[in-house]
Amino acid sequence: MGADTQSMNEAHAQHAFPAPAKLNLFLQITGKLPNGYHALQTVFRLLNWGDVLHIRVRDDGKITRVGAQHAAVAESEDLAIRAAHLLKARLQTPLGADIDIEKHTPSGAGLGGGSSDAATVLVALNTLWHGGLSVETLAEVGLELGADVPVFVHGKNAFATGMGEVLQPISLPPAWYLLAKPEVHAATAELFSDPELTRDSRAVTISDFAEGRVDKVNAFEAVLRRREKSVDALFHALSPAGIPQLTGSGSVVFIECDSRQAAEAAQGFVPAGCASWIVQGADRSPLLDAVEKIQ
Repeated sequence: MGADTQSMNEAHAQHAFPAPAKLNLFLQITGKLPNGYHALQTVFRLLNWGDVLHIRVRDDGKITRVGAQHAAVAESEDLAIRAAHLLKARLQTPLGADIDIEKHTPSGAGLGGGSSDAATVLVALNTLWHGGLSVETLAEVGLELGADVPVFVHGKNAFATGMGEVLQPISLPPAWYLLAKPEVHAATAELFSDPELTRDSRAVTISDFAEGRVDKVNAFEAVLRRREKSVDALFHALSPAGIPQLTGSGSVVFIECDSRQAAEAAQGFVPAGCASWIVQGADRSPLLDAVEKIQ
């Protein structure tokens, strides 16, 4: 890189954008879609906690990963970098970006970390590159990367159907959550193919959930607890503190609480060897606030 190009890139301010994690407040499979994928129903709850992406526009058109936390993921598999390339191609922009991900959301946890990172790149670069794409169009681009990317693009709690990409906004009460993660990396594809996975649950509606007529169960819970004894042990350990639930395909188990103090009390039941966090549910994604500040 020449000195002139480097100075031009450094002339752009670096911005920080949240990439919030999510919880699935229930998750069931109701059959197969015409495209062969499983038909899901779930409620996505966004959190005021997750990764933070530090992004700086480049004038030379390069998409560059910076920071040491990328080492564990090949660039070709990095959803955030793939999102940047997809958006650059869609916009036909000559601009590029430096992307540094400050990781807080663990992988293999069911918290949507990689998908949220990708969504944050799409939303942030659409703003920084003056792309002008609508939220709906960005969600379509995000769907190429994963079925749960659109909910992070929209930035609202949602009742989801289809593969998880058909979204209806839903109002959720304030809540705090205890998250606990055993030393297990849940392999989603293996769980989906498990013969004991329930794939024919009765479909419910957003009204059913809002009015308390939906059991807050996760189709993957029974399968994962059978396959991973540490997950089963975590459920048993947390049961005296509340109602443990699995998010996504695991391996994070959470308890919903009505206050931070209650979540802190529940944290006392987390067994040794499990990481844990106390986080707050969000009314809407903190990413939206960050973008509005620079528009």
